[in-house]
Amino acid sequence: QVQLVESGGGLVQAGDSLRLSCAASGRTFTFSTYAMGWFRQAPGKEREFVAAISLLSQTTYYADSVKGRFTISRDNAKNTVYLQMITLKPEDTALYYCAARKARVSRTDYDYWGQGTQVTVSA
Repeated sequence: QVQLVESGGGLVQAGDSLRLSCAASGRTFTFSTYAMGWFRQAPGKEREFVAAISLLSQTTYYADSVKGRFTISRDNAKNTVYLQMITLKPEDTALYYCAARKARVSRTDYDYWGQGTQVTVSA
């Protein structure tokens, strides 16, 4: 079983920055063998892909809406994935989820999910 715990969310103003973290753990879980992703869900909307990173950080994917403002990274020694967000906009307001997927990085089909951390951006 895999546990993913997000942190770092909060209430900020438009133009501010935040860094989300997701700590991964599990008895037989080897972090470096999982691609990691961030997703978000705004009230009344479906969950959407935000960013993903491959096992050794060679490949990253971003949603068009966050490209140039968000950066995903990972530290395999700390079993942690990050999402650095700058120039935040009110439309970035959502519950942000961390997810893990065995092997190949993808924008879809993740196996494990965290509980989410709330990001609220005021105008």
